[in-house]
Amino acid sequence: MWKKILLCGLVGAAVLTVGLLIGHYGITKSSSPDWVGAVSRDVDESMIEQFIKQVDNKQIEENLRELTKVPHMATSQGDVQLVQYMLDRWKDPKTGLDDAWKDTYKVYLSFPDDNTPNNVTVVSSTNSVLFTSRLKEKDYTEDQRHPDIVQPYAAYAPAGNPRGKLVYANQGTVSDYEFLNETLNLTGTIAIVRYGGAGRGNKAINGAPFGVIGVLVYTDPKDINDGKMSDENETYPYSWYLPPSGVERGGFAQDFGDLRTPYLAAKDHTYRIPESDIKGLPPIPMQPIGFEDAYTLICALTGPDPPPDWKGSFNCSYKLGPGFDLNSKFPDSDVQMNIYNKCVLKNSDNVMGVIRGSVEPDRYILYGNHRDSWVHGAIDPSSGTAVMLEITRVLGKMVKEGKWKPRRSIIFGSWGAEEFGLIGSTEYAEEYYSKLRDRTVAYINVDISVFANATLRVQGSPAAQSVVFTATKQVKTPGSQTLSVYDNWIQYFNRSSPTHGTIPLLGYMTGAGSDYAAFIHFLGITSMDIAYTYDRSKTKARIYPAYHTAYDTFDYAARYIDPGFTSHQTVARTAGNVLLRLADSLLIPFKASDYAETLEQFSKTALDTYNVILTGKNIDMVPLMNAMAKFKSAASNLEKLIRDSDLTLETPLKVRRINDQLMFMERAFIDPLAFPDKQHFRHVIWASKSSRVPTFPGLADAFDQAQKSDSAQDWQQVHRHLSIIIQAIEGAAHALEEVI
Repeated sequence: MWKKILLCGLVGAAVLTVGLLIGHYGITKSSSPDWVGAVSRDVDESMIEQFIKQVDNKQIEENLRELTKVPHMATSQGDVQLVQYMLDRWKDPKTGLDDAWKDTYKVYLSFPDDNTPNNVTVVSSTNSVLFTSRLKEKDYTEDQRHPDIVQPYAAYAPAGNPRGKLVYANQGTVSDYEFLNETLNLTGTIAIVRYGGAGRGNKAINGAPFGVIGVLVYTDPKDINDGKMSDENETYPYSWYLPPSGVERGGFAQDFGDLRTPYLAAKDHTYRIPESDIKGLPPIPMQPIGFEDAYTLICALTGPDPPPDWKGSFNCSYKLGPGFDLNSKFPDSDVQMNIYNKCVLKNSDNVMGVIRGSVEPDRYILYGNHRDSWVHGAIDPSSGTAVMLEITRVLGKMVKEGKWKPRRSIIFGSWGAEEFGLIGSTEYAEEYYSKLRDRTVAYINVDISVFANATLRVQGSPAAQSVVFTATKQVKTPGSQTLSVYDNWIQYFNRSSPTHGTIPLLGYMTGAGSDYAAFIHFLGITSMDIAYTYDRSKTKARIYPAYHTAYDTFDYAARYIDPGFTSHQTVARTAGNVLLRLADSLLIPFKASDYAETLEQFSKTALDTYNVILTGKNIDMVPLMNAMAKFKSAASNLEKLIRDSDLTLETPLKVRRINDQLMFMERAFIDPLAFPDKQHFRHVIWASKSSRVPTFPGLADAFDQAQKSDSAQDWQQVHRHLSIIIQAIEGAAHALEEVI
């Protein structure tokens, strides 16, 4: 009896103990903090599909209609109104972001005189005015009659009234002026040049040393209109081509960022260098004119014939000058430029918005587009702003409804004063330099989102190639349920990759064409620029024809660039897809091996081009190949580690460590001392260059200069830039290594 009771008691105790243990551990497991699951969560593919479905072309169309109602040059009343509009959109209680605000900078801008318009005249020997250039572009719609349209001018070109004989100087490159100088006396002349071939301001910087005292710039129909010239049936409003009176405005300074506060954010209290110390400005007056006026001037010139490749589309005999033919309408006459530009300090705003990350809020994905335009700016930049607003509408709605939060923080930027030299984005990069350098994963730039509606065009760091390809394979082209953006893109722009075979061509991020410049060149942040563009087999236009003119309007965009706005929609889906993968992926979707492929290509080109000559100068290129081997090995080892790891089961610190290696890979190519004469350019792979050799920019330019001069000092600079490249590649390899 007692034995049975004891046995039952022992069994009961055992069952109770097991039950308590099961209960204890079961409760412990089920009561794990929420962050445990969140930390290991990867990108949600179904969420991306929902995003793609919700991007609405009609919403983008309405965005663009609103954005282009009035001209909105930087700091104008139209720009101020758009600042408030952006803030209202990003603070909307149903579709807004977590927070939105504006950052204000006091920046140095250049404007024409409202009361005394710039003009170009032809003046006879008796001072009679025989011809005056158009003061305004011809109006075809109400848009061109808006009172706030700024007259055509060259921002940052100095005021002045130069008078002299006219010469035709092609594109205003150094070699163009050298050619003219062999047979003509350029002292005291006015040069007329075509857009293209050299930077806007460089056309005057190049000409001044030869004695040129003023420069007129025009867009030749050969370069923008496929030769079309008549507004009776060939140009806008009958097609996308530029009308004869259209004038391309622009910023004519060499450097980007606020010109009086280099490397310092342009706040009220900031030290400003004297105006006389600003470098890279045109030293002589400049003025852009339409090809209608250029035709009148060029077709009246005298002098020898130009080289055949200097000739544009005018149906007259191009001559070099100097001066006009005695049998023309302007015998024995001069060109007089009357330029009244002035520079002022004005407040310009960036509008910023944020969706805060739920797991890694201290890691940022930046997405930006500038807001200011020269006139209505339907394509440049409002096509990009319309896309950005649709992306933020869709994502903001998901956030407000509690359906989604990104892993990492997403920061949106509507940059101010870009047209004057990427000012808003550069000042932002300068003000928040330390934070952005340490925390930013990537920058996505969508400026002109749609140049035309044929195919995608992407420029970017090789590290971002993989994520761009993934996104473009998921998004379909306009009007198709089967053809992906990737498959369409590869038909227009492609290259052969030793690793991947034939793939779409991801363009390089050389130069400073848009707001990505400060992020890639100054900060070393992996960046990309995304747009839709035209079929280059069907047009030779260097850019969409209404660029920076009074004809870049909603009407122009809706009729000729993207009827139906489906290409805008495709860009929004593609750029938003990339954004979400960067923000939500457990592992940052960068590939070091793709960077290695580009570096190897650059190294091979350098070796093939320079090795024989450098060996003769006792400069050894073997260390470059050794550094390249180290980088390839480090990239391969890191990617093997990633393949061999189930990162959802790894400690968060290991995942964070690998992500930091991928994030900081780009930073390894930043050298603050590499280019002392190139303001803000510090990336030794992507800095601007004048050499045509497709390799490392500092090495290429130094080699060209040394070959030209053959001075010992210049060959030392070649050695210096080779060493800079070697150290940068080795440094990047060290950054990819697992641990010390």
